[in-house]
Order: sequence, then C-alpha cells, then structure tokens
Amino acid sequence: MYDVKSMAAEEFINDAEIRDTLSFAEANKNNVEMIDQILSKARLRKGLDHREASVLLACEMPDKVEEIYSLAEQIKKDFYGNRIVLFAPLYLSNYCVNGCLYCPYHLKNKHIARKKLTQEEVRREVIALQDMGHKRLAIEAGEDPVNNPIEYILECIHTIYSIKHKNGAIRRVNVNIAATTVENYRKLHDAGIGTYILFQETYNKKSYEELHPTGPKHDYVYHTEAMDRAMEGGIDDVGLGVLFGLESYKYEFAGLLMHAEHLETVHGVGPHTISVPRVKPADDIDPEEFHNSLSDDIFCKIAACIRIAVPYTGMIISTRETKEVRDKIIRLGVSQVSGGSKTSVGGYYEPEREEENSAQFDVSDTRTLDEVIHWLMTRKYIPSFCTACYREGRTGDRFMSLCKSGQIQNCCHPNALMTLKEYLVDYAAEDTKELGERLIQKEIENIPSEQVRRIVTERLALIEKGERDFRF
Repeated sequence: MYDVKSMAAEEFINDAEIRDTLSFAEANKNNVEMIDQILSKARLRKGLDHREASVLLACEMPDKVEEIYSLAEQIKKDFYGNRIVLFAPLYLSNYCVNGCLYCPYHLKNKHIARKKLTQEEVRREVIALQDMGHKRLAIEAGEDPVNNPIEYILECIHTIYSIKHKNGAIRRVNVNIAATTVENYRKLHDAGIGTYILFQETYNKKSYEELHPTGPKHDYVYHTEAMDRAMEGGIDDVGLGVLFGLESYKYEFAGLLMHAEHLETVHGVGPHTISVPRVKPADDIDPEEFHNSLSDDIFCKIAACIRIAVPYTGMIISTRETKEVRDKIIRLGVSQVSGGSKTSVGGYYEPEREEENSAQFDVSDTRTLDEVIHWLMTRKYIPSFCTACYREGRTGDRFMSLCKSGQIQNCCHPNALMTLKEYLVDYAAEDTKELGERLIQKEIENIPSEQVRRIVTERLALIEKGERDFRF
C-alpha cells in the first residue's frame, strides 16, 4: 500500500500507486478544466504532487503544452534567476563488481580498460581542472569494496580539497557513489562533501532487478532507501535521478516525484538536485537495445514538468546531451550544467589514448569549458562557480527555506557575478572576457539593494587586483 511517510521502499515508491497515477493521467490528458486547475495551482510556486504533474506530462494539447513550457521557464527564473552553475565530473575508478546491463563498467565487460587513480594522479587531474577554471566537482567511482572502499573515496576528497594551484581551488566536492551504510554516510558528511548523488536508474522494481542481475546493486530496496540513510548520516543535500530510457518515461517520472515527496515529508527537505540523464552509447552498450528511448521533445517536456512540480530543486543536464539539446532544454528549468567534461577515469591532465578507453559513456557536447561559458553568456545567462551556500552552512532545510521564499537570490546573484569575474580574470579567452565584463556591468544594475551593489562593485575591483573568494 502507498504511504509517503513509510520508510519502506515499496511503500513510498508503490507500483500500484504509480500505475493508478498513469491511468489517471491518461484519462485526464484532454481534461481542459483539470489541466487549467493544475496550472493555476502550479503558478503559486508551491509545487505539484505526482498525480497532478503526471497529468501535465500526459497532456498533448499544443496550447497547454506551450503554457507548461512558459510556466516552467518563469518558475526557473523566479527561483534561480538567469544563473547557471558550472561543474565537472571526475571519475576516480571504473572497477565495479555489479552487472548493470546499461553500464560499460559491468563486471563481465572485458573490453574496457580498468583504471583507478592514485592520489598523485588525483592531484594532477585536479590541477588540470583548476587550470580550466572549475571550482565544483562531482566525483564518481564504480562499486568495488576491494578497489574502491570508502577509505579510498575519503582520501580522494581530502586530496581534492587540499590542492590550491595558482588562484585555483575546488570549493565543493559532490559525491556520486553506490548506496552505502549510515556509518559511511557520516564519514562522507564529516569529510565535507557537498551533495550526495545517487541515480535510482529505474523505479520499476521488476525492471530494476532484471537490469541489475548480479552484484550488490541488485538489491532494489537497499538502493532505493539509500537517501534516507544518507539523511540519517547527516547529509542534508541529496540528489535524485533516473536513467531515462530504461523504463517507460511516464513511470519513471511518477516514481521520481514520489521519491521527492517522500524526502520532503519525512525529512522536511526535498532533493537538492534532480538529474535527467538518458541512456547513451558507450563501450559494450548500444542504446538501441533498450526499447524505452524518448525523443528530444519528450525529454524537454519532462524537464519542464519537473521544474513545475519541484520548483525549488536544482536540475542538472550533463554532456551526455548534445549542445543543441542543451540549448533547448536549459530554458525549461535546468540550473546546473557540466562543461569541458571527461567521462574517462582521469583524462583532464592527459588525454586518454583510444586503446585505453575507460569512459562510462560517450560525451555528446565536446565543447571546452570556455566555449560553454561563452555560449551561456550569449544566451544572457550568468555562468556561476558559486559554492557559498555550502560553505556558509546554507544547506538542507536552511537552503530550502531561502530558496522557496526567493531570498536565496539576494546571495546567489552577487556571488555568481563575483565568481564569474574570477574566471574572467584567471582563465577566460579574450573574447569570453570581453563578453563577460559587459554582462557583469549590466547585471550589477539588477541587484536590488544599493548597499549590496556597492559591496559587489568594490569586491569586483579587488578581484581584478588579485584577491579571491568573496561571498555573501
């Protein structure tokens, strides 16, 4: 039986409830009166439940779909302004004992080169990332208790935070590793991580178990209840996601929102981020073998409906997607993008040779970080490297209360401008710097507080002179 307050995976993500939701959505996808009521509720910026949002996702009336897109775009602006946060993934190891059918790291894949970074190699990769301009990383590793124990992950985090090269520094390390114990989550929390990210892959239990036939990840319940253990371990910023294409997108969408509702109800804090990856080509992986692929238009509609349903959450789109898709989807709710990414183990310090391919998936958007930043600014977005909330203790319910009230923009907008200025001074190509300086001068005028405008102007001048790491 469905129970959003339950701590049992098969009750807060309940198959019967999802199927009833999909039937309800299908029956009402042309119900103009209901859709208008749902959109009216969504305009209050308080979110929607999984049933209401599923009706919007099912709706195919062109005029209403346009309303959905317009509302998603406005809600994104209301909560996150025109800022886009930049990050990069850093793969530490692709050793893995699981048998996931959609991932080239699966144990039986003998084609892929197996690699694990030493601490010296981590140091070299981080310096290369700092020299690109990155301030925020998402570290990734396969599940292997021998090669990638929690002690190795913790050592890597310590190494990453310890490196200060020239004006560079990694100020936030997010962690995407396998479901683990409360004790290990406490260790990650004590190590100073930002967000703990774990993709559910699919919320359909039967499909999940078929897609994960061997290894510890086969345990659907343990995996699905991981975020509750993370919260118990003190991590109050968690990131959800599914791998679209493994199961019906409507099923996954409903399950994803039910998970968000569960976290909000039980812990008082919904997901800090939601990621929307799709199955992509990789070594030993052909996306055509999965029969639930979705079009770019449906993919964009999913993003818009997530933004409306969970207005406070950050939404992430990676370089799995092409620059054309990222250009289209970013206005519909995305607040974080990766740039200049490598999905190999390492690969930033020294490009990987083709015969040593260790990548988890093929990168579709191959632009450099500077090219991504330039593109964002031509679209009137502010590229942001801000990590201030995490370092000022504005996490979990403290971040959410500020975000839901809209007050977070009093911090985020000026912080975005100051971190962009750092990038322009230290790393940008000349044309990017010129474009960025014009954008900063224009955006200073959009800071409502005269006092904050004055402080930002003073700090921008100090950054030009060599000082770094100002924040509100």
